[in-house]
Amino acid sequence: MGELLSQTLTGFQAMSYWEYLAVLLSVTYLWLAMKQSLWCWPAAFFSTFIYTLLFFNGALLMDSALNVFYMAMAFYGWYSWRNHRDAVKSQQQLPIQSWSLPLHGRIIGITFVISMVLGYIMDNYTHADFAYLDSLTSCFSVVSTYLVAKKVLENWLYWFVIDVVAVYLYVEKGFYPTAVLFIFFTLMSVWGYLQWRQSLVTLERQSATA
Repeated sequence: MGELLSQTLTGFQAMSYWEYLAVLLSVTYLWLAMKQSLWCWPAAFFSTFIYTLLFFNGALLMDSALNVFYMAMAFYGWYSWRNHRDAVKSQQQLPIQSWSLPLHGRIIGITFVISMVLGYIMDNYTHADFAYLDSLTSCFSVVSTYLVAKKVLENWLYWFVIDVVAVYLYVEKGFYPTAVLFIFFTLMSVWGYLQWRQSLVTLERQSATA
């Protein structure tokens, strides 16, 4: 336990200022997303822009490519949330929605199959470690980011599972500061779900009494 703590502290000390900034922006994005603030998307864009460069320079090409996708989704998320306000000619937010269990079942099934195919390719044709788990977290991260942009409540449940798996991967690879960060993200996903769930219940009550 003492060695783990020592390695974690050493890892934090080795982080660059840019990496600290990316972490700060990532936490800001999560906080603003929980508050349903449109400004979560600029925070997401700049954090993923920094991570794109950091991962590319560190030869983590798949992670770099994933963050390029995140940058694109930051634009889409901004457009999706803002476009709703413009469409209704007011400052009304894009409403939170909950998708049915069968729909989520199909999404999970399709994403799982794609993840396994990519995992097989990475496992057999590259030097990737934990190829299948890494593919699972990457593919489901893509799906979950889209769900955030559409304000689907269950995105937080996806992120909870993704973050738990990511903690395991980062600990196994010795990325202890990142593992600590993702433990925090796991807790934030629970909080985010509860906040969005309450907002959805309030919206449904208002619609029922209107």
